[in-house]
Amino acid sequence: MSSTKSSVSNVSVITDFKEITKMGLSISVVFSALAGYLLGAETVDFITLVLLAFGGYFMVGASNAYNQIIERELDVLMDRTKNRPIPSGRMSVRTAFLVATSFTLAGLAMLYAINPKTAMWGAISIFFYTCAYTPLKTKTPLAVFVGAIPGAIPFMLGWVAARGGFGIEAGTLFAIQFFWQFPHFWSLGWFLYDDYEKGGFYMLPTGKKDKGTAVQIILYTIWTVIVSVIPVIGFTGDLKLSVIGAVLIFILGIVMLVYAFRLFQLRTVKAAKQLMLAMVSYITLLQIIYVADKFLR
Repeated sequence: MSSTKSSVSNVSVITDFKEITKMGLSISVVFSALAGYLLGAETVDFITLVLLAFGGYFMVGASNAYNQIIERELDVLMDRTKNRPIPSGRMSVRTAFLVATSFTLAGLAMLYAINPKTAMWGAISIFFYTCAYTPLKTKTPLAVFVGAIPGAIPFMLGWVAARGGFGIEAGTLFAIQFFWQFPHFWSLGWFLYDDYEKGGFYMLPTGKKDKGTAVQIILYTIWTVIVSVIPVIGFTGDLKLSVIGAVLIFILGIVMLVYAFRLFQLRTVKAAKQLMLAMVSYITLLQIIYVADKFLR
């Protein structure tokens, strides 16, 4: 009987650890950073890859833990978040803070071991996410703009880890993921609108699920596609993209744009959810195409 309780307890601890660090989101961010590294690396170094993967995970996990500490009283109000470790009472604020600070220190140390600028951008990401984006979410829809900054850093962070500096290449990778953040955030904010409203979060640009928000989603989707194919022109330094790669990304962009127009026409929760899934698929496939294009060119 005691061994059964122990195993249940262990499972609960692991589940809570995954939730406090938002493991799924953290892994997707690490994927972006590794893609950026592979694009920037002249020779792929396995140790740097490992340091970037774990350092990146720790930094994102820390940001998520700080976020859940700050928003614990609001998380109780929303169906989507009320069963998180802190609001449900399964984890104390002290334990969560210990996880967050430990992850911050470990993440910074690992990124610093790659090079100081990588650690600097990692620290900037945590600062913007916890000290700017998180408190602004209940104050103004402009929080999405602020949140897009740390959200866009991982893709660029990989390049900085490979090259040790920030240039036009890293700036382009940042811009791709920066513009992508807006339709991604807003489609998520649309289909979770009612739940967000309970917590006092107003994520949509007009504050409502209306045509104005849908139009802005379309505009930022177009900007995302344009920025995504710019490297094919050859003005982005060592970051290059072949015509075939650009065509594939453009086709993905058109698909994403179709879903954005569909949301404009229908303005339903289902259409918003479909757009959000299309956005996630777009950024993942874009990064795969960029990396494959480099190594197969």
